[in-house]
Amino acid sequence: MEHFGGAGHSLEIVKKLEKNGMLIGIDRDEEALQTARTKLSDYQNIKYIHDNHDNIDEILKSLDIAGADGILLDLGVSSYQIDNIDRGFSYMNEDAPLDMRMDKTASISAREVINDYSEEELYRIINEYGEEKFASRIAKNICIARKNKELEKTGELVEIIRKSIPAKFQNNGHPAKKTFQAIRIEVNNEIEPLYNTVKASINALNKGGRLCIITFHSLEDRAVKNAYIEASGVCTCPKDLPYCVCGAVSLGKIVTKKPIIPTDEEMQENSRAKSAKLRIFEKN
Repeated sequence: MEHFGGAGHSLEIVKKLEKNGMLIGIDRDEEALQTARTKLSDYQNIKYIHDNHDNIDEILKSLDIAGADGILLDLGVSSYQIDNIDRGFSYMNEDAPLDMRMDKTASISAREVINDYSEEELYRIINEYGEEKFASRIAKNICIARKNKELEKTGELVEIIRKSIPAKFQNNGHPAKKTFQAIRIEVNNEIEPLYNTVKASINALNKGGRLCIITFHSLEDRAVKNAYIEASGVCTCPKDLPYCVCGAVSLGKIVTKKPIIPTDEEMQENSRAKSAKLRIFEKN
C-alpha cells in the first residue's frame, strides 16, 4: 500500500502496484483528486481520499488497513494551485482573491487572516513562518491599510509589502514571497501538526516499510529531521545528565544521513524543485 500527500503524482508506482497492491491518494484539494481520477482512470487499484495526511491514523482505520509498505508525503502547495489565479496563492497575480486554502471547504482563508488577526498575531506569523526581516513593518502597515477598507485582493497585500520593505532590500527575489509563504502556512496549518504527522506515519508503516517526505522550506525540513532523529532512538537528554531519562526507543533508522536534493537537470526542468529536500526513514 502506498499513501500520497498529493494524489496521482506517480504513474510508475500505480503500475508496479497494479497486481499486488493498493495506492491510496490523500489530498485536501478536491480538484487535485479529480485530476488524479482522470489521469489514472485506467487503474482500479486506487482509493482517492479527500482528507488531510495529518489524519492518517483515522484514514487507515476507516479503510481497515493495518499497515503501509510505503508512505510518501509531498508537502507544500502544488504548481496547479500556484498557477490557478482564483486560488490566490501567487503574489504574481495581483487581481486574485486573498484565499490560499488548499482545501476550498476550509473556513479560514488568507482574507480572514489579513483582516481579522491582530497586529501582534500578524507579526508572529510573518516573522516565524516567513522569517521576514521586516515582519513588524508589514504587520503594522496591514493594520493601517485595513482601517480604510477590508483587503480583498492579492495585489493590495503585495503593494503594502512593497511599501514596508526598503528598496535596497528588494533586489533578492520578490519582496512578497516570504509574507505570502507565511500566510499560506497559517491558513493551512502546515507546520504545527507536522511533527506528530511524521510520528503517526512511521507508526502506520509495516516492518521494513519506508516513509519518504519531500519538503520545500526550512521549517518543514527541520520538523521532519527532528522527528526522524527522535524516532531513530537517539537520546535527547542534556549531556550533563549521568543517565538517560528521555526513554528513547528506536522505531527504525534514518536512510538519508543528508537530504536528497534535486540535480541540476531536475532544477532546469522545474525551477520550483530548487528548494526540495527528500528525507527517508525505514521502520524496524
